[in-house]
Amino acid sequence: MGTLYLVPTPVGNLEDITYRALRILKEADLILAEDTRTSGNLLRHFEIKNAMISYHKFNEHQTVDRVVERLQSGETVAVISDAGTPGISDPGFLVAREAIKAGIEVCCLPGATAFVPALVSSGLPCDKFCFEGFLPVKKGRQTRLTMLSEEPRTIIFYESPHRLVKTLAQFAEVFGAERPVSVCREISKMHEESVRGTLAEVLAHFTEVEPRGEFVIVVGGNEETSVKKSKNKKHEEEE
Repeated sequence: MGTLYLVPTPVGNLEDITYRALRILKEADLILAEDTRTSGNLLRHFEIKNAMISYHKFNEHQTVDRVVERLQSGETVAVISDAGTPGISDPGFLVAREAIKAGIEVCCLPGATAFVPALVSSGLPCDKFCFEGFLPVKKGRQTRLTMLSEEPRTIIFYESPHRLVKTLAQFAEVFGAERPVSVCREISKMHEESVRGTLAEVLAHFTEVEPRGEFVIVVGGNEETSVKKSKNKKHEEEE
């Protein structure tokens, strides 16, 4: 049996890749890449010339059986996404699940991911948090937001630049304009920036300043819900 490695790649600065990630990519018999053009640039930079095939949301169901067969034959396969850790809002989950079902060892290397630095640098509580990734564009979006309005933990979202203002406006409407938020863009890149304040303040900023880059939105949890839960827990303990 071979081994399936999920290998994080830099979300911005190429120096963020680990020595171990480079070793695994150099040793792998096959590299599954979300976009072979994007990953090709990364591999060329580090002079890695191993075999690579595309593996993305449009072909993963057709590709996974063939990959599992190669793993069963003893090959080492590494999965990478365009940036960050495979499986976090990127392909990776399906091949990991099927490999586990087949009794193949699955190993995820620690490394770059966008939401962790955005959360830790937000100034919002990060001992407990809820990662939502990309919200549904249409169906189920409003229902999901309504449910999250009561969430006491810090909430993390991914968003594209062309939808950012609309999303912040929806957050202000559903969560309340005074809810604290930190919007981080271009993490680990030259133009990295965090805009912090209330939803109303940050919405006003990006209404005036055109959003550019990839965004992580970190929203403070519902403090009233948190207080209620704390009181209920205390009451239960007293009983």
